[in-house]
Amino acid sequence: MSTDSVTANNSRSDKSRLPRDERRAILLAAALEVFTAAGYHSAAMDEIADRANVSKPVLYQHFPSKLELYLAVLDLHIDSLVFAIQKAIASNRENSSRVAATVEAYFGFIDSEGEAFRLLFESDMNLEPQVRERLNRMTYDCAAAVSAVISIDTGLGKEESMMLAVGIIGTVQTTARHWLDRDGKIDRQRATELVMNLIWRGISGFPKSQS
Repeated sequence: MSTDSVTANNSRSDKSRLPRDERRAILLAAALEVFTAAGYHSAAMDEIADRANVSKPVLYQHFPSKLELYLAVLDLHIDSLVFAIQKAIASNRENSSRVAATVEAYFGFIDSEGEAFRLLFESDMNLEPQVRERLNRMTYDCAAAVSAVISIDTGLGKEESMMLAVGIIGTVQTTARHWLDRDGKIDRQRATELVMNLIWRGISGFPKSQS
């Protein structure tokens, strides 16, 4: 056996002794890279295992199928984005500051997790029912956080507030994707200011509730 083979086998043996959560994180990170680069249909479990420096049986111990692995990657980053939006909403009391924080949370997610953002919004699996359900839940959860604030501050009903919130989230998602596609030709601070001003001009016309 060659020295390189021994080294590779020893490395994989070390990986097999990692705590389960740590090993799972490594597998998910490797899967994100492969799914983003190749797309779901062209991605191979062998390549993901190689990228994570584990054997294929180890990968299948954690994720019995490629779809289950893909959904786990989605869940991880959906939860991260939703948490960022909820945290942004809770960070300020004034509507304008909440809007700014929400927009910044999206653009911050792109800056730090651009590959994950592409996986969420530009995947070749978006029509798969289990994927679509998760993406719909992500939009709903983000919009629900915004909707609760709109309802409290304006006195609008639940359905009206949710309609506005979905519009806000949709606007931020679309403009953030455009910014990512343009490789940051506008700096992040200026981009968030432009989007925040666009949204705020729309919702600032609703009077703040006095109740």
